Amino acid sequence: MPGHCWRRRHRCGRIGRMPKPIAVASQPIAERFKPTPDGEGEPIYLDVAEVEALRLIDIEKLSLEEAGLEMGVSRNTVWRIVEAAREKLAKAIIEGREIIIQRDEPGEEAPQQHRQGNN
Repeated sequence: MPGHCWRRRHRCGRIGRMPKPIAVASQPIAERFKPTPDGEGEPIYLDVAEVEALRLIDIEKLSLEEAGLEMGVSRNTVWRIVEAAREKLAKAIIEGREIIIQRDEPGEEAPQQHRQGNN
């Protein structure tokens, strides 16, 4: 189709496909870390996927590809998750902010995968 141009869309709101669910092998024991003395500012929220990526890369010393296979996502996605988590942790340590680990709610279900092919 001449004149048709594809643009990359950001996933803000309902536009774009849903993000792929990430497999998490173990839930973190702690729910929050609070500095002493308390710092100023809003708490930093870490997602369970960010904690899992940090565990696989920094503690178990897996490569990005191996961690991606464990989590069911690409190595680039693992890299983005780890970078976001490290930035949040550094900010929390330097600024003395509380760290809260966001867990999935028990009643929350993972989004359904669409099957390709005949229905």
